[in-house]
Amino acid sequence: MGLLALFYGGSGLVSVAYEVLWARMLSLQFGVSVFGVVITVAAFMTGLGLGSLALADRAARVQYPLRMLAWLEGGVALFALALPWGVHLTNHGIDAAAAQLSPGAWRALMAGAAFLLLTLPACAMGAGFPLLLQSLKHPQQALGRLYGINTLGAVLGALLPLILLPWLGWNLALRAVALLGLGVALGFWVLSRGAGTVLGPEPTPQRPPAGLVLSYAALGAASLGLEVAWTRLFGLIMLRTEYVLALILAVFLTGIGLGSLIAARRHSARWAMLLPWCGAGFTLLGLWALPWVSAWEEQAHWASLGMALLVQGSVLLVLTLPVTLVLGAWLPILTRQSQSNGLWLYGANSLGAALGAVVAGGLLIPWVGTAATLVVAAFAMLLLGLTWNRPFRIWMGLPLLILGVAGYGLATLPPASALLPQSLSGSRDLYRYEDAIAMTQVVEQADGQRLLLTDLQRRDASTEPTAVFIQANQARLPLLLHPEAHSILFVGLGTGISVTGSAAYPALQRSAVELSHGALLAAQRWFAPLNQEVLDQTTLYQDDARHFLSASTAHYDVIVGDLFHPDLAGVSSLLSVQQFERTRAHLSEQGLFVQWLALNQFDPESLDVVLRSFRAVFPQAQLFLDGMHLALVGPRGPWLGAPPALANLQRLNPRQRLEATAGEGEMTWLGRYWGPIVASPGPVQDEWAPVIEFRLPRVRYGGSVGASALLQHLLEVRPRVEQAQALLHIAPAQQPGFQRAYIGTELLVRSWIAAMRGESSQADRLVGLAFDANPHDRWTAYALSDLMLAHLDGAVARGLDRQQALQKLLQINPNLTDVLRALWHEQIQRQDPQAEATRQRLLQSSPLDREARSAKH
Repeated sequence: MGLLALFYGGSGLVSVAYEVLWARMLSLQFGVSVFGVVITVAAFMTGLGLGSLALADRAARVQYPLRMLAWLEGGVALFALALPWGVHLTNHGIDAAAAQLSPGAWRALMAGAAFLLLTLPACAMGAGFPLLLQSLKHPQQALGRLYGINTLGAVLGALLPLILLPWLGWNLALRAVALLGLGVALGFWVLSRGAGTVLGPEPTPQRPPAGLVLSYAALGAASLGLEVAWTRLFGLIMLRTEYVLALILAVFLTGIGLGSLIAARRHSARWAMLLPWCGAGFTLLGLWALPWVSAWEEQAHWASLGMALLVQGSVLLVLTLPVTLVLGAWLPILTRQSQSNGLWLYGANSLGAALGAVVAGGLLIPWVGTAATLVVAAFAMLLLGLTWNRPFRIWMGLPLLILGVAGYGLATLPPASALLPQSLSGSRDLYRYEDAIAMTQVVEQADGQRLLLTDLQRRDASTEPTAVFIQANQARLPLLLHPEAHSILFVGLGTGISVTGSAAYPALQRSAVELSHGALLAAQRWFAPLNQEVLDQTTLYQDDARHFLSASTAHYDVIVGDLFHPDLAGVSSLLSVQQFERTRAHLSEQGLFVQWLALNQFDPESLDVVLRSFRAVFPQAQLFLDGMHLALVGPRGPWLGAPPALANLQRLNPRQRLEATAGEGEMTWLGRYWGPIVASPGPVQDEWAPVIEFRLPRVRYGGSVGASALLQHLLEVRPRVEQAQALLHIAPAQQPGFQRAYIGTELLVRSWIAAMRGESSQADRLVGLAFDANPHDRWTAYALSDLMLAHLDGAVARGLDRQQALQKLLQINPNLTDVLRALWHEQIQRQDPQAEATRQRLLQSSPLDREARSAKH
């Protein structure tokens, strides 16, 4: 049986590797949502269940079961080999269907087609279990051991795509796994030839009672509900990268495999009585311990991704292993207790698991939240386990457990301040919304500023004044560069503050597409003080960006790509060649697409991957740098340079012109020019051959993600000022102002690099030079005023009047909240009648400032 078990373990490896890769395919088809994952799991488990049940009683009539198993394994491998060609052939049809159907109808069609397509090969996989048992003389004795070995093989299958995808891409990775599948099929074929005519097993046991079959199916639903909820929960505190998702699946399967192996060898009635309490108790204990685990994870520092995954995987094992051991143990225990056919239990459990994945991801999490979903699954597991044990006394602890859950509030996730006590200390939750896509939160900090959090750790936006300035700039730059924009599309809404950057153009038609319903609601309610006037004039669409761009026939003068988190699972497809092509197709004749990138999320090599991808679609692509955000500017036609921006501003009145440039002037914005994207050899980001979502987690944990190296890398490719003038077509009369702004930007960037390297005196000197070159640049004003504020106490000690010093700082940068607050406090202390005017200035700069709002007039 040794070789047979080995090949069946290989079958488990190949099966789960297929599942992960198919989920990746559907996630790309559906965009950056989890619908693809849920559909894949549902189809996979449905197929396993149907295949097992179909042959549960018929396998005895198969003369050569291993030979038939070899044919089935080979058939699935051939299906996997052909799938990439089929996907590419249907891509055009998918986009065409999107153009004809509503988002809901399109998703339903895609889900139905994908479910049917993937259920067929999964049925073949499910039929393998009864065929394998049929080849043995004592199948009941081997059932638990084979199930456990197959599941442990599946652990390797969950991890294998992490190696294959970044190395080979989706197409070749799937084909590589298919070749492994052919190898497994060949192994079964060889074993079947060596065995000759297979001897039948002992008399087939009776079918299990219908009640037991249904209850074990319900346990399957509870187990997949646990997996879906754990994936959401641990993805919140460990970051939802491809690596963490694979780690969660591998840990889940490890426990089930070991539980089945242990139960196959050792079993007692007393042990079976403890299993329900162990499973439910440790599930709830993990919820209780969540704040401590999250706080530990927040302050942990890792030397490498491998070390992070090793420690995180160990923590996951501690939290989930007792539960998954119980889930794996029930199949051999119940088969032995009922003296029945374990195949019926296996098949029913798989079908229940398919239903549980859909119910948990599509119903329970959106309705009651992740924590409550875990509580429901824990009590379902407990009640089902108790019904399989006779003594009444084992039920006596149930009321205490219910009281404990209610007393500790385990059905509700702790507030963000408890999960991230370092970064969100003193904050309070204003809003939380969960659905199958993400968990959206609005958190109010101690000073009254609000944060938009997605999946807890993704800080999408803030109402802090500097952050508001940055977000509004996402619209200011592209509208400045377009000759005369009449329409704009925002791909990603967030708080809606970015839309306010278009307020200077009253006749502009604004549209925004946002995947998260929670973010849309948050923008309209909790961030209304900063966006409401313009957001009311914006047409909002809740949709995935891929589907929206595939379905819409509209064209826009300007399209703005929001800041994304490219290292998270599925998100990097928004920075792929295919997504850039979809966006370009919706630009008007003189249209302009601007994709924003946060430099602190990249290393030089990963940034170059995105730049190459962007240039492949926009050959005339240009770069601008706004603070630590890089703008990839892609014109549909030829690059027109500065004249459109200057002509655009002339059509505005003075107030609108001031708002369009945030008071910095057009030359400051043109001075942030960084030249064209230069052609370079190397890979691009392809939806089917991903690069950056596998590279970025590795370099982030390895310390390679850092703004200093990236800024130095960008400085090395920036054109000289004379070249920049020619590329932007700057007129001779405007060249002196442009040169000051251009040089001032470079000096400021060099000061940032010096500060990051600990060269404070050099950084201070460069900031001063940057301000002398261009005092209108708000970034330079921020840097200089921060520097002066740091030395304020020393200046006061030398005899300078504090109030006069603060007013001088405000002359450099009138938007400094900390300086306005310090001046207000100083004026209150001196009973200065200007204190109320300063408070109003503070509120104008920071409308949500708690202290200024709560003060008496």
